[in-house]
Amino acid sequence: MKLIFIISFFFVTVMSQNAWMPIVSPLLSWYPCRDDRDINVWFEPGLKPKNSNRYFVYVNKQFPKDCKIKISFDSEVDAAFVVRTADNEYSRIYLSEGDTLSLNFFVPHHGLGFIIRGSEPGVTPYLRSFTVDNVEYCKDPVVGFMEPYASKTEEQEWSTCGRRVVDHAELMTNGEDTKPGDWPWHAALYKLDKETLNNKYICGGTIISKNFVLTAGHCASYRGAKLEREVLGVILGKYRLKGDDKVSVEKEVLEIILHKDFSYHPLKHDIALLKLSTEVVFTEFIRPACLFRAQDRDKLRSDDIQGTIIGWGFDKSDNLTRALKKASMPIVSEATCLKTNPFFYTRGLNDIYTFCAGDANGTSACNGDSGGAFQVFVPDEIQIGDKDTSGSWHVKGIISNTVARDDAPICDPNYYVIFTNVESYIDWIEEHIY
Repeated sequence: MKLIFIISFFFVTVMSQNAWMPIVSPLLSWYPCRDDRDINVWFEPGLKPKNSNRYFVYVNKQFPKDCKIKISFDSEVDAAFVVRTADNEYSRIYLSEGDTLSLNFFVPHHGLGFIIRGSEPGVTPYLRSFTVDNVEYCKDPVVGFMEPYASKTEEQEWSTCGRRVVDHAELMTNGEDTKPGDWPWHAALYKLDKETLNNKYICGGTIISKNFVLTAGHCASYRGAKLEREVLGVILGKYRLKGDDKVSVEKEVLEIILHKDFSYHPLKHDIALLKLSTEVVFTEFIRPACLFRAQDRDKLRSDDIQGTIIGWGFDKSDNLTRALKKASMPIVSEATCLKTNPFFYTRGLNDIYTFCAGDANGTSACNGDSGGAFQVFVPDEIQIGDKDTSGSWHVKGIISNTVARDDAPICDPNYYVIFTNVESYIDWIEEHIY
């Protein structure tokens, strides 16, 4: 059944041409109607095939008062319109699961802009009709113009995530230093102290694409309010916390994206994305991690998930460690967590959006580890027995919160750690990074 969406604009106007028209490269433009040059689309080339089905539409026309606009596509679409109210406030309207949009303008207006995305991943919707008061402006639509620009290397690109390039013969033991290149997707987050103008290490993070670092929401905020992007910096490829690493790269943050339901007290939906100002160039020491998905469980040897955390968090002397350390720990049930400290874990655990992990034996995530990943090794093939196999590291969780000691605001390593469950936020992450 085909659906039609109707929007009526009473006291609002669609954003103006100057505010809407994208001017930043490397966007490509196209005319989707051979018979009308006032209708334009912009799209980003090189996206993975399943994510290359979105684009921006701008119609450079004068729309009269009380006009009716009807826009049809050859498949179902999700559409986003940004509108401006009479008091200059902006809001975004989302529509989904239909192939036809109907708009009513109750005031004269010039220009119409909106974002289109296919409802089904990998299926690109193409404009087939654009009418104003039943006058057709797209009699000869063009289809298929985006296909040549979709990336043909999705499988190859994602087959390299979560894989080390540097190979070390030595085995790593729990709590000991790692080696440079062992965890090339780990990132260090720094915050600028405006009084001293010094950068202070605050959290860890994980590279998940050429443009984004995944971290905890509380690492990118202060008492619930998003930090100014200018005060955050990211260093990739870093091994020793103090001193320069020849292979490390500093990046500025272009945008901080907090989850819309993020709460500081108590911590809920503790997840954030940092969009970097420039693309990351992958090297032996700087690479992306994979994201853990439901189907990855099928390849694990056991239903009991064992993960690894890394970071420069506090050691037994309550100081940040000099070099990256790692620790392995299992995911435990909520019931196990609740028994150890019912008050804390009742407030901290949040249904499918969190999980508990640890051994409660003195080895734990601590201050300075926040924002780093709980990563799980996923074999390329289903494991049979204990034979070593190739595979990749997938981010299952983000270090979020744990019980503090009675004598200081420092983690108590004898308690379990609460992690943000990345598996429950896959759609949210992909919505922002693709």
